[in-house]
Amino acid sequence: MEKIKNLFQEKYLHRLFILGVLFKAFDGTVEILAGMLLLFPGIFRGIANAFIRGELVEDPHDFLANLLAHFLPALAHVEFFATIYLLVHGVVKVFLVVGLLRGKLWAYPAAIIVFALFIIYQIYRYTNTHSFFLILLTILDVFVVWLTWHEWRLFQKRGINI
Repeated sequence: MEKIKNLFQEKYLHRLFILGVLFKAFDGTVEILAGMLLLFPGIFRGIANAFIRGELVEDPHDFLANLLAHFLPALAHVEFFATIYLLVHGVVKVFLVVGLLRGKLWAYPAAIIVFALFIIYQIYRYTNTHSFFLILLTILDVFVVWLTWHEWRLFQKRGINI
């Protein structure tokens, strides 16, 4: 009975690992897309302005459209660093996620190290911004790192070489 319980627990943890890694893939993809949009600010502003105009014609009090209209001028001054950061951060995440989902043994320690570095940076950013979102993201990232470590240990314990 204990063996069945452990198998169920491992299956559950593996599913959580897959969900966490898929979240990282989504997050990385969004970062890549945001970085690409910031590479071409004219296109981004054009798309945003078209959205804003359409929404404000429909409802002049639209919260999202007014929020975008307020912050759009500030987005025009986004530094080159932010663009490169988003692109590199996203590409690294997606690259590691592909390795993890394909079961590549090298990806487990690499992901643990890289995601831990991201966590350290997020904690540093939190000290400046006090963003509740950063705390949630950091907690989720710590959980994903733990699940990755757990999966890696299972591979090592079973002697599986991938």
